[in-house]
Amino acid sequence: MNSLNNNYLQIHPSDNVLVALQDLPKGMVIAHGQENITLLDDVKAKHKFSITNLLPNDQIIMYGVLVGKANEKIAKGALLTTTNIKHATNDFSLGKRNINWTSPDIHKWKERTFNGYHRSDGSVGTANYWLVISLVFCENRNMNILKQALVDKLGYGKTTSYQLKSDRLIEYYKAGKTVDDILSINFDEIKTDEHKPNPLFPNVDGIKFLTHDLGCGGTRNDARNLCGLLAGYITNANVAGATVLSLGCQNAQVSLLKEEISKRDANFSKPLYVFEQQVEGTEENLINKALKSTFCGLIEINKLTRKPASLSKLCIGLECGGSDGFSGISANPAIGYTSDLITALGGSVILAEFPELCGVEQELADRCVDDENANRFISLMRSYNDKAEALGSGFFANPSPGNIKDGLITDAIKSAGAAKKGGTSPVTQVLDYPEKVEKSGLALLCTPGSDVESTTAVVGAGANIVLFTTGLGTPTGNPIAPVIKLSTNTALFNKMPDIIDINCGSIIEGEETIQQAGERILEYVIKVASGEEIPKSVRLAQDDFIPWKRDISL
Repeated sequence: MNSLNNNYLQIHPSDNVLVALQDLPKGMVIAHGQENITLLDDVKAKHKFSITNLLPNDQIIMYGVLVGKANEKIAKGALLTTTNIKHATNDFSLGKRNINWTSPDIHKWKERTFNGYHRSDGSVGTANYWLVISLVFCENRNMNILKQALVDKLGYGKTTSYQLKSDRLIEYYKAGKTVDDILSINFDEIKTDEHKPNPLFPNVDGIKFLTHDLGCGGTRNDARNLCGLLAGYITNANVAGATVLSLGCQNAQVSLLKEEISKRDANFSKPLYVFEQQVEGTEENLINKALKSTFCGLIEINKLTRKPASLSKLCIGLECGGSDGFSGISANPAIGYTSDLITALGGSVILAEFPELCGVEQELADRCVDDENANRFISLMRSYNDKAEALGSGFFANPSPGNIKDGLITDAIKSAGAAKKGGTSPVTQVLDYPEKVEKSGLALLCTPGSDVESTTAVVGAGANIVLFTTGLGTPTGNPIAPVIKLSTNTALFNKMPDIIDINCGSIIEGEETIQQAGERILEYVIKVASGEEIPKSVRLAQDDFIPWKRDISL
């Protein structure tokens, strides 16, 4: 980063805009380089203002790349808004390979290990879960019946303070209290520690149930993608075995699921129990068999214990959601440095959210290790955007109202910051959804920018931990992979401590460098991978799972 002080930041020397690091009042004089710039508008923290006079169609440069063009004359010192600038990016094509990479110093971690669950395919889990999966939405009710039968009885449920608060409401109602009496209840007096799970199988982190609204009624490609995603979860290193419920007549056939599992693990040996309702007949027959088999499977996987593993066995998914104008200058580059450390150690990282790579395609294509991967990335980006435009949208429409309110006013501005999560290492593979990571290094995975769909996808691609940055706050989690939440600013960290694990606002405040933050994050990742730290999303059982139905989501 360039020209950092307490008031503003010039991210790249060629940028013609500055980012406000705190609220700046109209009339304030900004000393930049050899000149003084008088602000013509109030500029809220995270927003940008011009350092040159711009004419209509002049380029807006941030992070050293084109992120927009002027819609009208913009005077030096004026605030950039959705009215006076528009989304714009440079075209991209197959270029020369740019893979001469200087890796970070990893001597501190070269001999380090984490304690994980070793699988027969050579992968290592950061957790040990049993999955129960529906192949079609028709089985969701049976899934819920199994969940009711297993989770609490096996000690994976927990009593919350909210249940005690409901007890108080019922008590007041039965006592004939008025509505005003009930509304005046002081819930603060009922605070209590939540009852922690006390499982019958202590080496099993949980039984997770993956329900969805797909499996039939869509295209055959939808069914194939769903089975590929579910196969990715079954073969994920954090999963020890699975129970699958099928109706029998749906597009997402059991044979298709097994074919997708074999693609990902030709020697698949985890316990897998499959039950079809149209074969079993009654609900009771289906549930009885699934219940007994699942219980026996849990007995077996409870015999597994954590053992030391190289950090090269880490596969980290990279995500951002509820992003703000600080995302690209604090939390995202911080986990980008963590990503570089992990790839240098022989591990894998997955950068997804293709709509949020719009504008930095050329840099990423040039970082691909060969022309084949570069061409695939270029093709996926173009076809995805073309299909979105055919449906009346496009990558330009990706920023949400919250993004815009907090300074990400074009998709290119958002993307240039989002791409920082991937660090600077070469791209070793380009994957289309729902393919699985096969190599160490940085992988690009085609997914939407939508938080839960993308997080769901990167775990299906093999991530055994997810690093998730947020500037506005989002509780997104995952059923089987710990999702570590990092705030871009200290205000958010203090405001939502129940969902945020790590504060990167220290970078904005000048208290630590991106490198220092990245190293701190890696240390936390190692503790989470070993089961020594439990991220907030796991404590809250934030088990978000939404498969991507291709081409209809940004």
